Amino acid sequence: MEAAIALGGNLGGSRRALDQALDRIAVRIGPILAASGWIETPALVHPDDPVREHPPYLNGVLVAATELPAEEILARLLEIERALGRVRDPGALPWQPRVIDLDLILLGEEVVDLPGLTLPHPRMHERDFVLGPLARIRPNWRHPVLGQTVASLLARLKAGGAAADDMTGS
Repeated sequence: MEAAIALGGNLGGSRRALDQALDRIAVRIGPILAASGWIETPALVHPDDPVREHPPYLNGVLVAATELPAEEILARLLEIERALGRVRDPGALPWQPRVIDLDLILLGEEVVDLPGLTLPHPRMHERDFVLGPLARIRPNWRHPVLGQTVASLLARLKAGGAAADDMTGS
């Protein structure tokens, strides 16, 4: 089965952490079949965050072959984040700067709704920093809930944020 994993980071050492994450994912989750390369994107800022601007992110997506279940992939991604310096503060606002962020966004055509894990990722169709890199390597991957390809979701998003119109799953 193929797992799509989004990678990002915007604190010092992020490029190194992202490169190291590729190696660790290949060992801990499965061989990497495709990787988008890194793009720089503006950071999201939570509306309640008193800081109005954060450093830009490096983002990318990879596809790995795996036989692991979604829960095990998530556990291993969290272990890799910790090993590479990610500290999670449960009281922090979302979208705070971080050295690395690893998100399981798709696992084949699986639909999962568990505490702490939703597949496909519930906001992937709203994020060009996920869809853009994924479209480079798997443009025809069909979103298992929305029924549209990654390329068509990206086109809708670029056409004015319409990707969420008429859609469920967010």
